[in-house]
Amino acid sequence: MGKIKTIGILTSGGDAPGMNAAIRAVTRAGIYNGFEIKGVYRGYEGLITDDIKPFTTENVSGIIGQGGTILKTARSKVLKRWKDVSRHTITLSRRVLMR
Repeated sequence: MGKIKTIGILTSGGDAPGMNAAIRAVTRAGIYNGFEIKGVYRGYEGLITDDIKPFTTENVSGIIGQGGTILKTARSKVLKRWKDVSRHTITLSRRVLMR
């Protein structure tokens, strides 16, 4: 298995206090340690629709005071059925990790 080079950040479900602070911390720490960071917008639905953007420190500057999550969240109707989960897991892993 190759060395991990990319960290994907995804938020799913309801918003909770501190989500933006966590996104900021992971982004900054990851970049500092040499990782490429990608933000996945709208939860698992963003993985399916390829709503994934590279993140820099500029993306997370000043977000701590904002409510919710800058990545937004969404429930995925496709992933509610177990058979769809297993089929999409392989596709999503390839799409995100093999870029």
